[in-house]
Amino acid sequence: MNSYITFTLLSLFLALNLNPSLASSLDLTDDTNASITRYSTYVKNACNVTRYQHLCVRTLWPFAIVAKNNSSIWARAGVAVTITDTKQILRLLLRTRNSAVGKRERIALSDCRELFVDSLDSLYKSLAVLRKLNADEFQRQISDLATWLSAALTDQDTCLDGFAETSDINSSPTVRMIRRKATKCMQLCSNALALLNKLAYDGL
Repeated sequence: MNSYITFTLLSLFLALNLNPSLASSLDLTDDTNASITRYSTYVKNACNVTRYQHLCVRTLWPFAIVAKNNSSIWARAGVAVTITDTKQILRLLLRTRNSAVGKRERIALSDCRELFVDSLDSLYKSLAVLRKLNADEFQRQISDLATWLSAALTDQDTCLDGFAETSDINSSPTVRMIRRKATKCMQLCSNALALLNKLAYDGL
């Protein structure tokens, strides 16, 4: 399958999932329908083990053509999308360093910056190991990965705990946005850990 067909199928897959009514207006060939269904099944099967399945499917569907039923690739994809979101929220946290927010929120934001830096470091370590998995060291690698992904998830969860005493009503718009994005990031990390657990069960 060449790159143009791949791109077309992925674009069509997304369009049909975002707007189901579009499917009825298109005269799709049986082969195209079969391909879309097959790739949809791959990502849904992979995400079935995660806690946030809708988010998993939405963020990982572009990997379906490559990953198929390969647990190793799905685990790598889960970490990769978590890294992307973690980097985005870190940039946001750095931009809000001097924002005019209350003292309690400034402390929470400062803690979050440090926590997300640590989280990103753990995620990068995880991705590096996932790129060089081998049968001889698999159990040790899985143990290291579980440690690092759990640490990344704990750091992100701890960041959110820092805002526990501030309500959305009393928080600044910046803090509300950070809480929302940090929550999504934590959910992605949770999904990545679930995909790692599936990999540990399936093996190489």
